Amino acid sequence: MTDRPQKQEGVGHVFAAARYSLGGVKRLWRETAFQHETLAFALIIGIFVFAGAPIWGFVGAILLYLLTASIEALNTAVEELTDHASPHYSKMAEHAKDLGSFAVFCLLLANGVWAAYVLASLWGWAV
Repeated sequence: MTDRPQKQEGVGHVFAAARYSLGGVKRLWRETAFQHETLAFALIIGIFVFAGAPIWGFVGAILLYLLTASIEALNTAVEELTDHASPHYSKMAEHAKDLGSFAVFCLLLANGVWAAYVLASLWGWAV
């Protein structure tokens, strides 16, 4: 077992936090689901550019993507901790993973609804 790194204070804390966040992004990028979510986001942005979506459509898509990425990160953390704490099959571990997956699914649905609403508003179909 290795010792914990010394706690950083002041400006050093900001740089340490940035390093930890970068480590999280590197870890999350190894998840196929996150790669697919990022590709879907890029496609939505491309479609919005091509369709001439308003700026509020882009802002909403960016915010939803960031929320999706954060929930995907938390879901991955739950899965890793669950696998560590319960290396053998358990119903509780299954439930924890299913609940994390459902949280991601809800946000993916929200992304799709938002994209559809923005495009529908361009075509005069939205209220």
